[in-house]
Amino acid sequence: MTEEKGKYTTVSIPTPLAEKIKKRIEGTGFTSISSYVTYVLRELLASMEEEEKEEVFSKEDEEKIKERLRALGYLD
Repeated sequence: MTEEKGKYTTVSIPTPLAEKIKKRIEGTGFTSISSYVTYVLRELLASMEEEEKEEVFSKEDEEKIKERLRALGYLD
């Protein structure tokens, strides 16, 4: 999915959290709380997508494999 430049939405976060973020980004390249939150969310989503890709077998596939190994005598 591609992003369209200039299209944004507003997300509300608690003021104490915004203050913590503001302190965290002091002296960094982040110019706003929004830019930092956008960065963090992109990183989090990318990490989650990678984890999903790493799942080799579905639970159903795993059970079929276990049943087959039991049938062959490799599992009790």
